[in-house]
Amino acid sequence: MDYIPLLLVSGFFLWVWDAPRTHHKLRQMVCLLPVLLCIQYMTWRLVSTVWTESDDSLLAQSWIWGVWSVEVLACIEVAVFLLIMSRTNTRSKQADQHQMPSPLPAVDIFIPTYNEPLDVLEKTIVAATAVDYPHKTVWVLDDGKRDWLRTFCEELGVRYLTRADKLHAKAGNMNHALKHAQGQFIAVFDADFVPSQNFIRRTLGFFSDPSVGIVQTPQHFYNKDPIQTNLGLMQIYPDEQRLFFDQMAASRDAWQAAFCCGSCSIMRRQAVDAIGGIPTQSITEDLLTTLVMLRQGYQTIYLNERLSMGLAAESIEGFFVQRERWCRGAIQSLFLTAGPLGPGLNTMQRILFFPTSWLTQYTVRLMLIAIPLAYLLLGWLPFHFTDTADMVFYQLPVFLSFFLAMRWLVGGHFSPLVSGPVGLFSSFRLGPTVVASLIKPFGKPFKVTPKGSDAANGRQVDFFSLGMILGCMALTLMGLLLNVVPELAVVSHDEFFPIAMFWSMLNVVTLGLAALLCFEGPRLRKEERFFLAETGVAHDGESNYPVQIIDASVDGCKLAMPQTSSALFKKGTASLTVQNVGRVMIQPVRQNQALLAATFEYDSKAQRNAMICKLFSGRYTTVSPANSSTRQLISSLWEKTFNG
Repeated sequence: MDYIPLLLVSGFFLWVWDAPRTHHKLRQMVCLLPVLLCIQYMTWRLVSTVWTESDDSLLAQSWIWGVWSVEVLACIEVAVFLLIMSRTNTRSKQADQHQMPSPLPAVDIFIPTYNEPLDVLEKTIVAATAVDYPHKTVWVLDDGKRDWLRTFCEELGVRYLTRADKLHAKAGNMNHALKHAQGQFIAVFDADFVPSQNFIRRTLGFFSDPSVGIVQTPQHFYNKDPIQTNLGLMQIYPDEQRLFFDQMAASRDAWQAAFCCGSCSIMRRQAVDAIGGIPTQSITEDLLTTLVMLRQGYQTIYLNERLSMGLAAESIEGFFVQRERWCRGAIQSLFLTAGPLGPGLNTMQRILFFPTSWLTQYTVRLMLIAIPLAYLLLGWLPFHFTDTADMVFYQLPVFLSFFLAMRWLVGGHFSPLVSGPVGLFSSFRLGPTVVASLIKPFGKPFKVTPKGSDAANGRQVDFFSLGMILGCMALTLMGLLLNVVPELAVVSHDEFFPIAMFWSMLNVVTLGLAALLCFEGPRLRKEERFFLAETGVAHDGESNYPVQIIDASVDGCKLAMPQTSSALFKKGTASLTVQNVGRVMIQPVRQNQALLAATFEYDSKAQRNAMICKLFSGRYTTVSPANSSTRQLISSLWEKTFNG
């Protein structure tokens, strides 16, 4: 009898497992089931394990209520997430059907920058000039007032703007540019995001609907983020933002609750003017722009196509600078008239734009560590325990249904083996940010995420998070050891004891993986390699050889040589003919009968620019498919833990 809910949950997911994920009714059923089980579980928890007569001390009773309250927060977060995911939307067919307006409107491309180095800016600016659209003007908005950047822009025929002050950071920078630009639409790319050539042609048609104020596209990355690098998951697990941009953003769009993410978006100038320019009240001006436009009748829509590629945070420092800004900005919105609690939004919009996840997730993560600690070290039960059968009947179906729902909805974008350690790792740094933002939401200045050569400060160690993680691990191990020695035991070996022991061991594993995240993984290349898998022609100074270009970056390439080749390529005579680039001189670095690794030696800036445009055209990727199995994840994490 106790196992019937588990069997029913398993049977339901066996029934729906191979069904299309876009099936509207099935998505609703998959998302509703965990929520209903959550409600049943929390009701049982309150009635049978919290609100009962007991002889516990006031502290112990307060702890029981505190644990239940945090579980309520967790259930609310899950419910809002599943509400969002119960719908999904794709607009690619609409983009295919759109006709370009006639006459073609003028489009301004804004590239706001502050302190990014040339190795980052070069790709973005060069690719922006190559966007396939005749009536465009590229503007580099330099808040760093750098003469070398002015010269670089002049060489490329790009408009360069600076201003007397740096008031309101990125939002102020763009508002200053609005005084000079005259286009009917504004595409925005952060300094590290490289647009594809077809960006404008794929997005502009959506503005035939006069209610569309912003078209947002996903942010894809051509480098590995710190999570992938530090855990050694570069080739088998997607970057940390893929769940949002590949899945959640499309679901938000289905609810008409998509929001501007700043970069990789295009805005209607009329809508921007209608709201008085880009809002400056928050350090996340992008989200606020969407909310202010909504109140003026302009919606943000989401086109889930890879139309640009950028740099993910390249270091632990960059990761937290970025996340702290997003966290603080989301919480700031609660204190603004233009935020989700202000007038002019309906109830569903308030729910979907409320920063539920930012406010709850870190408290929940830390409570998962604290509960077994409080039991093993202080003897505080998290609830008035009934029996194990009740846990099997009420609690386990919630966990199973949520896990299977996540796997059904988002597939390889989710694994608790990764999300658990990542969430815990983030909690020690971002939890205090949540508290500080609630107490004093404003006053902390906008901080730019370090990118490119600015992020290359050697392999960092996050000593603060590491210290907190090791402290929690030591306390957990101490609690385990104390309670297996009868003379030292704090708690009796009741029915909850084996649950607490298992929970604690699971926490030790999670803490161990979180500790790995504190150590910066090695980055082996200055420039990321794109997978090309296309033919080229190598020349050794005398003969031509058909080759397969396996991969390439702006700096170099790897070639598969024909089996019959015995050529020895030398500096000064070797070259490679690349499609859409031409003949490029190469300097061999490593060579054997099967492979040749070489660096490029361009004969002009135009040739280098052609290579940038080719690699970032949208036809190539640096990312391996994210379809790893749980077995592969365990194997990789084991290898990283014990072999470095």
